[in-house]
Amino acid sequence: MQRSTRQVVEDLRRHGRLIEITEPLSTHLEIAEVQRRVYERNGPAILFTNPIGSAFPMVSNLFGSLDQARFLFRKTIDRVRRAIELKIDPNQLFMRPTRYWTAPWTAWTMLPGNVRSGAVQGHETSIEALPKLISWPDDGGPFITLPQVLSQGPSKSLMQCNLGMYRVQLSGNDYQTNREIGLHYQLHRGIGVHHQQALAENRPFQVAISVGGTPAMTLAAVMPLPEGLSELTFAGALAGHRIPMITSRDHAPLYADADFVIHGTIDPTSMKREGPFGDHLGYYAKEHEFPWMRVDKVYHREGAIWPFTVVGRPPQEDTTFGELIHELTGPIIPTVLPGVKAVHAVDAAGVHPLLLAIGSERYTPYRKPNRPQELLTQANAILGQGQMSLAKYLLIVNSLDNPALDIHKIDEFLIHLLERIDWTRDLHFQTRTTMDTLDYSGEGFNQGSKVVMAASGDKRTELTTELPGTFSLPQGFRNPRWCLPGVLGIESADPAVGALNRLTDCWDELAKSMGSRFVEDPSWSGMRLVVLLDDAHFASRSLNNFLWVTFTRSNPAFDIGGVKGFTDHKHWGCAGPLIIDATRKPHHAPPLIEDPRVTAKIDALAAKGGPFSKFL
Repeated sequence: MQRSTRQVVEDLRRHGRLIEITEPLSTHLEIAEVQRRVYERNGPAILFTNPIGSAFPMVSNLFGSLDQARFLFRKTIDRVRRAIELKIDPNQLFMRPTRYWTAPWTAWTMLPGNVRSGAVQGHETSIEALPKLISWPDDGGPFITLPQVLSQGPSKSLMQCNLGMYRVQLSGNDYQTNREIGLHYQLHRGIGVHHQQALAENRPFQVAISVGGTPAMTLAAVMPLPEGLSELTFAGALAGHRIPMITSRDHAPLYADADFVIHGTIDPTSMKREGPFGDHLGYYAKEHEFPWMRVDKVYHREGAIWPFTVVGRPPQEDTTFGELIHELTGPIIPTVLPGVKAVHAVDAAGVHPLLLAIGSERYTPYRKPNRPQELLTQANAILGQGQMSLAKYLLIVNSLDNPALDIHKIDEFLIHLLERIDWTRDLHFQTRTTMDTLDYSGEGFNQGSKVVMAASGDKRTELTTELPGTFSLPQGFRNPRWCLPGVLGIESADPAVGALNRLTDCWDELAKSMGSRFVEDPSWSGMRLVVLLDDAHFASRSLNNFLWVTFTRSNPAFDIGGVKGFTDHKHWGCAGPLIIDATRKPHHAPPLIEDPRVTAKIDALAAKGGPFSKFL
């Protein structure tokens, strides 16, 4: 496994997995625009050899596809899989010794190593000399988008360090040039343990931010590992060698093979404004108070290359992280969450807003239950597990109803759920709870709600894509479009003024006039979900559009209603179609939009005969 970004780049070049751009492009918006376009076309890694505003070459799209990620780890990924298999069932070591004979060596390479110096200390530089990548027009400054942030608590043991990927703002706002940088992290992250310890002891704590080196360190920084298992151990196993760390009393451990490293301290009592930043939900994370780091030293190795990515409305390059993590850890899910067969955080919906799960009903199987029972226990377990606790919509179904259901075929999963769910009983809300910091659909910063939709039993509804003969839209609503079988999108002419309540009230009146026929009429019962939208044509054009709009722009407790709704002993349900208001609200964050001047420039370079015409 390569130890520096330059070695990674040369490996990709030899195997035809790299394009080189010598055309001068600015680190302000232009390079990011090229990265987005190459990724969208399923292109290879991109080496920018002449970035304007950077003394260092820059490389992106290293993880541009699952195939490329597998290629990067081609010599070690099977060995890591075998180690994970042994964790699930240690007896396999004795039952299949020829498959697992390398396990002891894997365990050795997982241990990080202490060194006194390393290649990363070859040259000293400054924050201002680093590449100033700005990806979106309203970003608050340049950011590091593939940082490996290592923090250290009172224990000096490498095994007690935390490695995470938290965005880093290099300048802007109130940061003192070359002396201060911003770190966006929440206290529930791994680094938060060290922050809490520093608060309790009223002292600063040490942090080192690495960029580059082996790609294994980048993946380890985003890997959701069990508490107590060091990210450095996982990185060593995936890299195929012990991760060398420069240790000293004067600073946090420094990754010796990194291309760049910044080290300094964080005062746990001090916060500064960070952002805005175009984030992975497809909107701007607004400006908020976050921790910041006082910079002591900035180093880079000889021949350093700056790896970066661009985030935005998914899918983007960081989508591959989720795919690779699932490939490696998916088999562990049943051992961590008994009864749960599979879990999938839907990337197109911004990852955290929508979580799908397949569970199993083992309670009183002799009664052949046709309603969720154990699924609700499993849903609670999922929402109490690490990053999955950030889910806003959790949709869970019973594996026994369709053992062949593939959780990654999202349209089939949604149809399966809508055919079986009973809106009168199968909605379970958590109100006034914590939400993902990047999600602005709630009622305040980090505040919002969750809903579990659980479906089990035989198919109860035939979904339709035909409007009922008695269907009519109340005044102020227009443009009905089918987004999926059983899922109707409509637009509100005035979404800011109680569109959800107005639509619900009007259809409630219709339901009263139709009496029991409203629920019994197949033409109405086959329409299970109605979504209020700003642009029904956009949402119905693709599944990804529908998922992004619906689940990033709604807060379950506020934005879910339904026809013939009721509350019974604090349980809310509805007899008719469920309605989700996914229109944009005044408190929502603005969506990401490219700078038209930059778009025009890249269009010209990509035109026939232009320097980018072969790959854009």
